[in-house]
Amino acid sequence: MSDVSVKICGLRRPENVTAAVTAGATYVGFVFFPKSPRNISVADARALAVEVPPGVAKVALVVNADNAFLDELIANVPLDMVQLHGSETPERVAEIKARYGLPVMKAVGVGSAADLPDLDAYMRVADQILVDAKPPKNADLPGGNGLAFDWRLIAGRRWPVPWMLAGGLNAGNVAEAVALTGAPQVDISSGVESAPGDKDSDLIRDFMAAVDKI
Repeated sequence: MSDVSVKICGLRRPENVTAAVTAGATYVGFVFFPKSPRNISVADARALAVEVPPGVAKVALVVNADNAFLDELIANVPLDMVQLHGSETPERVAEIKARYGLPVMKAVGVGSAADLPDLDAYMRVADQILVDAKPPKNADLPGGNGLAFDWRLIAGRRWPVPWMLAGGLNAGNVAEAVALTGAPQVDISSGVESAPGDKDSDLIRDFMAAVDKI
């Protein structure tokens, strides 16, 4: 059994949540971003979240969300963490932590060594960091694009807060990714889909099995 924790993000159907939980995922993620094929309504997310057993963290992914939406979301969905995947500043991260009293994960896109200082800035305020591939210019989605970055950019680095590797992961490359980066946690979305936004329970199980072998 691997020590690497897994987050399956962008879940929308009960059978996929069940597959993720049964296979041993540490986190399940729900996307609240209308442009995403993984977008889910607050009501549908609540119906899924209430069935998630204790010990599996329920994470809400939002993109530059305002307080009005976050108020509605957090009042209605039993969440364990908020993931900020937009252009939120460190000050906004701190504000959301203080307002809602939930742990906050900040996604930071990496495309080159020039992006690495942003990781340090957010680590001063976020509870966790998601190190993701920087989206292409003019991309509609800030994440979930199925792209990897050069993992050697963060090889051997150690940070003071828990962190998670994302971007282009799948069952075939996750072992290499963890070996190169030392990632203690990994996040996957498009890598367990048969079509954009359509999670495949078999692919979820395959990915979890690959992680278990690490």
